[in-house]
Amino acid sequence: MAHLKALPLFAALALAAACSQPGVKASRLAAAESQAQQPAPPAVELVAKAPPDYPKQSLTPDILFKFLVAEVAGQRGAIPIAQSTYLDLARQTRDPRIARRAAEMALFARDQTGALEAARLWAASEADSERAQQTLAALLLNEGRVVEAEPVLQALLKADPAKGFLHLASLMGKMQDSRAAYDLVTRLAADYPDLPEARYAVAQSAANAGRFDEAIAALKAAEVQRPGWEAAGLMHAQFLAKVSRSDALAFMREFLAAHPQAREMRLAYARTLVNANQFSEARAEFTRLTRDFPGNAEVGLAAGLLSLQMGDVNAARDLLTQTLEYSPRDTDTVHYYLGQVAEQMKQPDVAAARYAEVKTGNYLVSARARQAALLVAAGKPEEAGALLANTRGENDAQNVRLIQAQAELLRHSKVPTAVFDVLTAGLKRYPDSAALLYDRAMAAEKLGKLDVLEADLRRAIVLRPEDAQAYNALGYTLADRTSRLPEAIALLDKALALSPDDPYILDSVGWAQYRAGNLPRAQAYLEQAYKLRPDPEIAAHLGEVLWAKGQRDEAGKVWQAGLQGHPQNEVLLETLRRLKP
Repeated sequence: MAHLKALPLFAALALAAACSQPGVKASRLAAAESQAQQPAPPAVELVAKAPPDYPKQSLTPDILFKFLVAEVAGQRGAIPIAQSTYLDLARQTRDPRIARRAAEMALFARDQTGALEAARLWAASEADSERAQQTLAALLLNEGRVVEAEPVLQALLKADPAKGFLHLASLMGKMQDSRAAYDLVTRLAADYPDLPEARYAVAQSAANAGRFDEAIAALKAAEVQRPGWEAAGLMHAQFLAKVSRSDALAFMREFLAAHPQAREMRLAYARTLVNANQFSEARAEFTRLTRDFPGNAEVGLAAGLLSLQMGDVNAARDLLTQTLEYSPRDTDTVHYYLGQVAEQMKQPDVAAARYAEVKTGNYLVSARARQAALLVAAGKPEEAGALLANTRGENDAQNVRLIQAQAELLRHSKVPTAVFDVLTAGLKRYPDSAALLYDRAMAAEKLGKLDVLEADLRRAIVLRPEDAQAYNALGYTLADRTSRLPEAIALLDKALALSPDDPYILDSVGWAQYRAGNLPRAQAYLEQAYKLRPDPEIAAHLGEVLWAKGQRDEAGKVWQAGLQGHPQNEVLLETLRRLKP
């Protein structure tokens, strides 16, 4: 029964996820580019800067005691005590160093009120500190105190307009009143009509307020003022993608045609191509990026995975092997995919060695499962079983998947009782695992233990009420193996509501309608299922309904098509033996 097969053991890697790690965010890139516009500092400062003119404090016993209390409390994790003591000290001493520490403690404790008071003290006692003024402005904006924040922001902008607007853009997402934020930035930017960073900040605030037309207009102005500015271009592409990915891709192509050295834009373009499933074009871009970002492990990994996706195993092997030389943060993923490459190249020993290098992470269980499969193929099923039994996952989810892998190994060895026993032992460790309950239900069906199947699937439904597969499996079994058709149809209707385009669920619904004697409805559901997925078991069911309706030539054609691709399918062969002896 196709729709009662065990759920896939391991989800395949979503290629887009492998390529979606952000490179340089637009705001950070904007800051870096703006900084690059400034004159470089001298190699050696000939005159040392004067230290800040902090107020002289008498170290009284009271101040010393409070300071020690605050520090010890902070070190021991008693944050509320540390915070209140530092704030009391800041009020008492008006020392900017203590006020800054009080603000840090309050922010750590998520006490906005205390942080704002400390920041006011800090900014008042160290008026020329950019960090103090930035902290005060950010906290005021967080609290929606736009009127109070505006003069602070004006002072920051006067000191360094470009840097100030980029910092302001980064604060916009923290304001609850996005309209007030937009109005504030628009007022501030009006005094800097020729500054691209001002247009950039306006664009960010407009987008946060849902005013995408104004955001795009501001970015176009910024791009005119500074042609080729990647930060503005990246934000422009991001906003376009919210409406139309194809428009975003067209914009990025045009940008890259005019500015071919824009590496961050090319990286974003390549990732967007992946998300659009345009793998061939994405591969070409990532391959180019391996030259633009020599030694970048994430780019090399993406190029290697795309080559694997395209079936170019030689390029995939070379790129992934090279990626290992770049000391990637996640060597386990690279080794896993090198194992996949080796399997495709019919090099089982190389593949097994690569999988053995996977020591931790998301691919640990997948790697051990592939090692076990290779051992079975080499005629060593006992070693395969021992490998899985001796592997320990890093968490409960991995341990559950290891139990599933052991059961899958035994299932391929056609030992149904052993499969059931392994899953039963697993459920003693993880009684609330819906995945193990589902798998044991499938094993119970093979042994004719329908009472266990029903109990396990009903428990799985309680644990995961939105899981269409559990409803489908129980409904199909009741329709196929019992006379409880109304109950079966109700369960299958629920499954179909949760997953209306699942061909296996459509097959189950059609089969239940056939068992209930509703042949036209059965045919409609089964034809829809077969169109979505020409599976041999769906072919068996559709052919049987057509046969029952007297459309025997059509039934024979459906069965013949199923046999061409799956000549050994047991369900299809059993149907033919029963109806065409």
